Amino acid sequence: MAPLHPEITYAERSSASEPEKNIIYFTINAPDVQDKYNLDIKPTEISFRAKAGDASNGVPEKEYSFDLQLWGEIIPEETKKVVTSRAIVLVLRKKEAQAEYWPRLTKEKPNRNWVKTDFSKWVDEDEQEGTEDLSAGMEGMEGMGGMGGMGGMGGMPGMGGMGGGMEGMDFSKLMEQMGGMGAMGNMGGAGSGPNFGDDDEEDSGDEGEDKPAEDKPAEDKPKASLDDVE
Repeated sequence: MAPLHPEITYAERSSASEPEKNIIYFTINAPDVQDKYNLDIKPTEISFRAKAGDASNGVPEKEYSFDLQLWGEIIPEETKKVVTSRAIVLVLRKKEAQAEYWPRLTKEKPNRNWVKTDFSKWVDEDEQEGTEDLSAGMEGMEGMGGMGGMGGMGGMPGMGGMGGGMEGMDFSKLMEQMGGMGAMGNMGGAGSGPNFGDDDEEDSGDEGEDKPAEDKPAEDKPKASLDDVE
């Protein structure tokens, strides 16, 4: 079976005066990716190879793959990342600080139905002032530094080196900031984003079933006094 293209969603921010605000929210919607995957981030290209699923647990196995030539340059070592059971979320730092957005994400004109705008995070250029920094919860992850220029990220089991900076992170709060992964539609149930707890309500029982009588408050008893003591 030929590898599948995972759905890619993205949104952009820009600033001519604040380089740290020149970023791209880049989400790889690939549920159930196995630990050993290849994510290679270069200044002008992102490549991804992964296997997903687990036949022993009844989850069909599949392969994901893509190569994207970016419109402009990014700084690989400034990349931030969060991995969930549903997706790999990246925050890419654009190399050039400018007020204008890129004309598009990729170098070549769009001809793919698997690269889409992430409308849950997108804002127009003239509406960026005062918007929330969705990458704030990813601080302390040490970005992608120490990876030797990022030329050899591939083949690193699950990016295990990122684990140390993720301790103590409030993932539920982080993913709420990241828009709840709302743009993960069309991924077979992934649209609601990662589930950090049991959200399903327990059945309250059949209608008509007798409900237990509510406890009545106990009647006030007379307080004891010293006169009652013999």
